[in-house]
Amino acid sequence: MKKYLAFIFIASLTMACSENKKEEVAPLEVAVHETPQLNLGTFDVDAANYVDTEILVTGIVDHVCKHSGKKLLLVNDDGDVHVVAETRFEDELVGEKIELIGIVREKRVDESYCLKMEEDNIKSHKEGETNEEAYQQRMDMVQSYRDSMVITNVDHLSYYSLDYVSSEKLVETAKE
Repeated sequence: MKKYLAFIFIASLTMACSENKKEEVAPLEVAVHETPQLNLGTFDVDAANYVDTEILVTGIVDHVCKHSGKKLLLVNDDGDVHVVAETRFEDELVGEKIELIGIVREKRVDESYCLKMEEDNIKSHKEGETNEEAYQQRMDMVQSYRDSMVITNVDHLSYYSLDYVSSEKLVETAKE
């Protein structure tokens, strides 16, 4: 009988211990969000999918705006993009190959934009703020926007640029 009770005791202990075993849980996977990289050659097409989103582009700084220093043109053999910053870019960046992170921005040109541009142009010309040549250039630009919308059968034109977030010079430079 003692053997029988000892057997029951050991069996119940074994069962109790096996019930308390914790199941192994897989570790939580942390989602890593990488910044999407866009090619300058397809930037104008792809940018529509990334408006107000940070993206990464690589290119050579072709030009830094001489007036404000807050705009630059990033280029490669396939395309280009205008980049705008809140602070000045260094003039020494011209010719450097950089990786740049920026937020895609869209400028929409539609009929209401054209009307506003036309009204502002007429007003500034009447007030003597612009000469005849500048006035005509602006009127031609408005007409060119309208013609482009008709030709492409769209109600607006989209122009994309980047708001500067950060950049890094790459080891390879165009100056070499």
